[in-house]
Amino acid sequence: MERICVFSGSSAGVAPAYDRAARTLGEQLARSGIDLVYGGASVGLMGAVADAVLEAGGQVTGVIPQALVDKEVAHLGLTGLRIVNSMHERKALMANLSDGFIALPGGIGTLEEIFEVWTWAQLGSHTKPCALLNVLGFYDGMLAFLDHVAGQGFLKPVHRDMLLVEEYPAAILRAMQRYRAPIDAKWIKRAEH
Repeated sequence: MERICVFSGSSAGVAPAYDRAARTLGEQLARSGIDLVYGGASVGLMGAVADAVLEAGGQVTGVIPQALVDKEVAHLGLTGLRIVNSMHERKALMANLSDGFIALPGGIGTLEEIFEVWTWAQLGSHTKPCALLNVLGFYDGMLAFLDHVAGQGFLKPVHRDMLLVEEYPAAILRAMQRYRAPIDAKWIKRAEH
């Protein structure tokens, strides 16, 4: 893996552990020689992970829509900053630049981003790992709901298992390095509908 995309909140959240996890992940990416691709902002967990990569000597590419640059939230100290016209362009470019995806704690934007790339993996559009860094059990409720979705027949177990989950940055990076997409990841067969 050369580049990992990290989705995260533009807020730091209420628990200091979220910021610590973002910074630890950034340090470990840099030490592993893995470049960071992220949403290009200087605030919240987004800024924390980017700053940590840079402070550890790593490379960071931010991808941000012009509208957010205009609101003065762009991180101007990055290795590279790509300014795009829309959120759709942002997500597509981040996905194209990256070899895998990690979601730190965040809000609905973070959830939407990780769910979209996970959906693309389910459909066979890519074979890149998709992961949640489950700091302080942040994603526990959502994971229980996803198990419910699978139990109700709306998500195949093979696809549920494609979403990697770990509590610590080092563990998530190891899981991503080991990840191999399922051979038969076909979403639906004609006889099933």
